[in-house]
Amino acid sequence: MRLSHRARARAEARCVRSVADSGSKRQGRAGKVGAAALGPGEAEPRPRRRLPPVPRIIVSEADVRDGVRALRRRCPTMRMVHDAAGDPPLRLRPAGFEGLARIIVGQQLSVASASAIWLRTLNLCQPFAPEGMQALADGVLASAGLSRPKIRTLRAISLACTSGLDLSALKTRSDAEIASALTAINGIGPWTADIYIMFCLGRGDAFAAGDLALQIGAQQALGLKARPSAQELLAIAERWRPWRGVAARLLWHYYAHRKQIARATPV
Repeated sequence: MRLSHRARARAEARCVRSVADSGSKRQGRAGKVGAAALGPGEAEPRPRRRLPPVPRIIVSEADVRDGVRALRRRCPTMRMVHDAAGDPPLRLRPAGFEGLARIIVGQQLSVASASAIWLRTLNLCQPFAPEGMQALADGVLASAGLSRPKIRTLRAISLACTSGLDLSALKTRSDAEIASALTAINGIGPWTADIYIMFCLGRGDAFAAGDLALQIGAQQALGLKARPSAQELLAIAERWRPWRGVAARLLWHYYAHRKQIARATPV
């Protein structure tokens, strides 16, 4: 006897339910058997933990564009910032001793001044390595334009590297572990560690919440009455995970764009 389409559908549904019920019963029986098979003092095996996602490493303009696209889809503020200022620069620096030293040299200086002092420092210390830095007298380093605090920090980094700190090995560690290792060096604070993680190691979700320009850029983009503190900015940036590093680049780029417009506007 041929069944109608509706009758056949009902029969198939009953079959599916029957298979599902029998499967759940088998799983229940298997669970009981498994529990009974455990010896005295033995515990049931724990479910496997999910490994944390591998952090995205930013090494090219294409990586930055991937982050921009993701942020535009989920955040109207990032969409507005990108529409206004365009693609942010990559800002990638070499890792290791040279990259960390360059961050120290460029702190609290204009781009032009930082570049000039860095080139003079680089020419004085050849090859550029911890041992070469230790061999130079303070007066020689000062002739490049380095301040006394920066000379002390560069010497502290050199000493740490020759005393066992392997900067190249940090790339396999978590952001928190890297920050802890770097801030243990005299003269290095959280800002320096964050910048190193962002631009020397290229971590896609790193974020320098203590940066003044980044705080001002966030204030302008979000229309806040006051500049957010580092902790407040960290809370705000949760919405941009796992692309906080690209969000920071966008906000810095937006801040520079606003400054350029302000300089070009006649009073």
